[in-house]
Amino acid sequence: MVVEDSQKSTITDDQNPSRVDNDDDLEDGEILDDADDAASAASKPPGALLRNPHPLENSWTFWFDNPSAKTKQAAWGSSIRPIYTFATVEEFWSIYNNIHHPSNLGIGADFHCFKYKIEPKWEDPICTNGGKWTMAFPRGKSDTSWLYTLLAMIGEQFDHGDEICGAVVNVRSRQDKISIWTKNASNEAAQMSIGKQWKEFLDYNETIGFIFHEDAMKHERSAKTKYAI
Repeated sequence: MVVEDSQKSTITDDQNPSRVDNDDDLEDGEILDDADDAASAASKPPGALLRNPHPLENSWTFWFDNPSAKTKQAAWGSSIRPIYTFATVEEFWSIYNNIHHPSNLGIGADFHCFKYKIEPKWEDPICTNGGKWTMAFPRGKSDTSWLYTLLAMIGEQFDHGDEICGAVVNVRSRQDKISIWTKNASNEAAQMSIGKQWKEFLDYNETIGFIFHEDAMKHERSAKTKYAI
């Protein structure tokens, strides 16, 4: 499985989080500089990443919605930018270990991980008939759950993994939210299976709800939960 170079080429210098002069100037969600990358790589066995890559069943792309780029006049989703696409276990960890985690992101930030070529937008043809499960956490307390969600997702731990589009963590002033987006909201059996397994993976004891994207587009925050576990 090969990561498409064209995915990265669409990011300009001012959008690419890997282009920073020093750590003090890092923006939310940005990648650490080359010196830190080299130090991280030096701690691993020489050539291990190149000789024995562990391919994932799907390629995935991290997307970032920078709160400083959002405006009230801008269309929803217009500020979302792809960061990196990965296709192996090693590529995932090299990225994850060098980006800010939810507790270090600014208020209003949205950080996504979606299957390659699926955009984290309601309008994406694969997402448009889907919906999402959502979990809530106290502000700054979602890091571990975010990681476990990513690992379960990219590791194909869900019985209905083909139904999953991706996941997003939303950082807000009072709480963090993690959502899993799915393809076919009307497939109740698949959605209930995903929600149940997700709760088990994270040992999450609160009730979670599933909202159809169609309802969210029409009613926004007043959209009603269709399924609950």
